[in-house]
Amino acid sequence: MEAVIFLIVLGVIVAGGFLAAFIWAVRSGQYDDDYSPSVRMLFDNKKQKDTETEFSESNNNN
Repeated sequence: MEAVIFLIVLGVIVAGGFLAAFIWAVRSGQYDDDYSPSVRMLFDNKKQKDTETEFSESNNNN
């Protein structure tokens, strides 16, 4: 019976630690930027298209 009580107390302590870490992450701004990850892929594709356009234009000039 002592082992069960010990494991319950240990589980509550571990869960409290994870909760404290989550609250710390939220307050420190880890989850503030929720717009740019959704459009980051679009910006990367534009850079690649610009490079391809420059390459094709340089081939047309020769």
